[in-house]
Amino acid sequence: MTDKFTNVTAAAKANVYFDGKVVSHSITLADGQRKTLGIIFPGSYSFNTDSPEVMDITHGSCRVKLAGQSEWKAYSAGTGFHVPGHSSFEIAADAICQYICSFEAPK
Repeated sequence: MTDKFTNVTAAAKANVYFDGKVVSHSITLADGQRKTLGIIFPGSYSFNTDSPEVMDITHGSCRVKLAGQSEWKAYSAGTGFHVPGHSSFEIAADAICQYICSFEAPK
């Protein structure tokens, strides 16, 4: 996991969810791969996925419950999780949590 990207195109307009409690910015790498760099403020949020994605936690910590699972799992900085495409997940944070979301190409 890296905390610095070079040779990217960045979208100036933020993706704002849940009244500003989850905010991310999209970047596109030189090879076309798309990522978002985001921040989650304290609370619990539900997201749906179109494409498979990998969420890497860069600062702070959170709890996650993937669709079909009954248990929450904790993640801290330096760890991450995979979410299948056409699925959903719940994410909760007690303090500010930052992440990098990498979107996988549809198969």
